[in-house]
Amino acid sequence: MFTIGDFAAFGQVSPRMLRHYDAIGLLRPAVVDAVSGYRYYSADQFSRLNRIIALKDLGFSLQQVQEIVDAKLSAEELRGMLRLRQAQLEAELARGTSQLVSVEARLRLIEKEGHMPTDDVVLKHIPATHVAELSALLPSYDGADIGPVLQPLFGQLFERLCAAGTNPCGSPVAYYEDAENEQILVHAAVPVDAGATGADVEIVELPELVQAATIVHQGDMMDAERSTQTLARWIEDNGYRSHGYAREVTLQFDPENPANWVHEFQIPVTQQS
Repeated sequence: MFTIGDFAAFGQVSPRMLRHYDAIGLLRPAVVDAVSGYRYYSADQFSRLNRIIALKDLGFSLQQVQEIVDAKLSAEELRGMLRLRQAQLEAELARGTSQLVSVEARLRLIEKEGHMPTDDVVLKHIPATHVAELSALLPSYDGADIGPVLQPLFGQLFERLCAAGTNPCGSPVAYYEDAENEQILVHAAVPVDAGATGADVEIVELPELVQAATIVHQGDMMDAERSTQTLARWIEDNGYRSHGYAREVTLQFDPENPANWVHEFQIPVTQQS
């Protein structure tokens, strides 16, 4: 089971949105603690969440979304509805590109339900390392909010390191923390020697992850839910509990073609007693 914060992180939505869906009966928690009132969700509920987000992004009202998901349409029936609505959106491509990317990612998740192998997940120890970093606030953990901020942030980071004559000694890492008003603080970081100085950046120690569930994601980060939800399934199936957001380690970056990107996601976990 996942807390509302962890479930929101894996589904790349906000806790506020999940609380609203609960209030209107669109997506109820699997369990609500009778004493604390805390909401808990299961990995099986990603199926309903994926449908809700896909339909909402395609312009359906929440009332229409509820009617559709409650009808329990098959993936093929739902795909037909989504494809029809998608064709209408393509006529508005100039202002709907990012929306379409999000819809396609959710469609792929829906089509792969029941066929998302978790044997690519590796449990490993991630040692502490010194990193140079720049940080910025994001309005949410939504992929559409992350990219426009994170990529320029990495560009600024490498420009400042180059100007200071400081050479990175490892792969770039993005990591996230909760901030006030349900905003997200994103850090664009890259490993450097412990004694690195002179660059107009912050040098910090990125803490070790004693145990991390990891997976290699190939392709556009707008399709990251495919890998993060595979991680979530593995974590639940193997009796672990997740803590916080996944780190994203860039293993390969192609500025011309996001399909060639390769990242490793690292989510800290502990064994449930």
